[in-house]
Amino acid sequence: MRYAMAIDTKKCVGCGDCVVACQTENNVPHGYCRDWIVERVDGTYPSLSLEFRSERCNHCDNSPCVRCCPTGASHIEEGGIVTVTHHKCIGCGACIQSCPYDARYSHPEGYVDKCTFCLHRVQKGQNTACVDVCPTKCLHFGDLDDPNSDVSLAIKDRSWKVLAPEAGTKPQLYFLT
Repeated sequence: MRYAMAIDTKKCVGCGDCVVACQTENNVPHGYCRDWIVERVDGTYPSLSLEFRSERCNHCDNSPCVRCCPTGASHIEEGGIVTVTHHKCIGCGACIQSCPYDARYSHPEGYVDKCTFCLHRVQKGQNTACVDVCPTKCLHFGDLDDPNSDVSLAIKDRSWKVLAPEAGTKPQLYFLT
């Protein structure tokens, strides 16, 4: 089992519902976020293109944050979901510095926090909170090893990209283009 997410950049309108759903579902403190919206403009006038991306932890197969954690607080759960065990985290920030996606933050209570692909929901057979609230249905989540999962079907017939492929992290967050 390999959990992944695909974001359809042709459907995302940058509304931020995914961000609010995540903050609410995971009790993220005000002023912090586990996911965020990126607006990217490419080209030169008058030939411009606009892309919205819902970004978060990439749940990498080769996670530098896990390798550098001195306490083992950062680890990989079944299905490849990268998590942080809060009571084991000493808040040193090594994982924050090692992440090429800037996907972690120092929680005010002294530990590092990040997207968990709503592991507590996934373990109950539910979707992530962000997928459930997306009004344009641009977020696709599931098991890449299941050819009939939503995420597998989403990336099967579309071109896609990952962020910072040169980092060698093997991210499990795909952006449909």
